[in-house]
Amino acid sequence: MNSPLAFFDTTPDGYVALPFAVSRWSPDMVSGVALCGLLARALENGHGGDGFVPTRLTVDLFRPARTRPLTTATTTVREGKRIRVADAELLQDGETVARASAVFLRPSEQPPGEVWTRDRRPSPPPASIAPPTDALTPPYFGSDSHPDGWSTSMFEHQGVSRKRMWARHLPVVAGEEPSQFERAAMAGEPTSLMTNWGSEGVGFINVDLTLVLARLPEGPDVGIEADDHISSDGLAVGTATMFDRGGPIGTCVVSALSNARRQVDFAGQGEFEIPATN
Repeated sequence: MNSPLAFFDTTPDGYVALPFAVSRWSPDMVSGVALCGLLARALENGHGGDGFVPTRLTVDLFRPARTRPLTTATTTVREGKRIRVADAELLQDGETVARASAVFLRPSEQPPGEVWTRDRRPSPPPASIAPPTDALTPPYFGSDSHPDGWSTSMFEHQGVSRKRMWARHLPVVAGEEPSQFERAAMAGEPTSLMTNWGSEGVGFINVDLTLVLARLPEGPDVGIEADDHISSDGLAVGTATMFDRGGPIGTCVVSALSNARRQVDFAGQGEFEIPATN
């Protein structure tokens, strides 16, 4: 029987990682994308709503999460008229493997006046390459050096130019449609991939991310484009802009450690394929 198209299944023991949640770094390790989605889900379900929208998510990935049952726990840090802050933990075998905090704000009117913003804006792949569809599609990768800009083949974009990604991520939990906050959290985690991917693949593994949103994404597809990579002595910082079909929605920053002994090289890899449903 084929696995559900999702990152986790729910069981009496907690959330169990499905094959699509497995990390490229190790066959028994859960990917950061899946963990960020699960933490965002816990925070939003426990502390969202009532006119508040999520505007910041910070995730610390300080211990590898294995493909064993995971549980979540959240706590309220602050409850105000315009700001709400909450924390979450991801637990496995009685130990915390990741933690997160979220800020929820109550929207209001824009202040008067104009503010400087950069001229160049990232944009989705053109309809000729990635036509809008309701079906699940593979992620599209882009780079400044690629002749067509975008494709679903990662090895075509391996190089030293700026990278970008346009993706519709799987549901966090089987049987649930992901919320727009979950989509944003999952789309932000590949900031490490987009900013640390060079001529010989990816040799840095991110240990955190901070996602700051001016608004939630619209629609199921969310993009991310590298803004900068700074590294020294095996430590790296990456920043990226997140966007949807309506334009930029926020910024994501990650810090990362060298993982050169497990360098992930995409050279020679084929195009992404969508697995069959059960």
